[in-house]
Amino acid sequence: MIELVKAKLSDISAMQVLVASEVKEGVILNRSEDEVATNIRSYVLAKEGERLVGYAALHVHSKRLAEIRSLIVDEKYRGQKIGQKIVEFTLEEAKALSVEEEVLVLTYLPAFFEKLGFNEINKEAIHEHKIWADCIKCIHFPVCNEIALVYKLS
Repeated sequence: MIELVKAKLSDISAMQVLVASEVKEGVILNRSEDEVATNIRSYVLAKEGERLVGYAALHVHSKRLAEIRSLIVDEKYRGQKIGQKIVEFTLEEAKALSVEEEVLVLTYLPAFFEKLGFNEINKEAIHEHKIWADCIKCIHFPVCNEIALVYKLS
């Protein structure tokens, strides 16, 4: 049985192992252990018993905008709607935090998010410049093929 729980500092090593291959391929942005620790309250984990099988972070940029980051599900567990449950959890969390307008995602898998009610937007329409500060860390910078999508909260 898969359970969604908030991350603890003791989960960081397992989180880094789970995401390593996606980071190497440039699908997910590398985050140092210190950066994960600083943002540990942003992460929700999917666990089967003690085994970490997926996670994501909800990063709040402003009163109006939050972003789902680093969504990962273990390859052996894909196709079981774990990613969907994680995204739904983060959307509920955004609502509970009173994010006023929308939740953003930058992804190479837009169809997954479209099924969950996200709509594609032009990346240039994203107002918060803080988002782009992470782009310099990406192996694909400055040629980005990620698709921007938003989920309207209101």
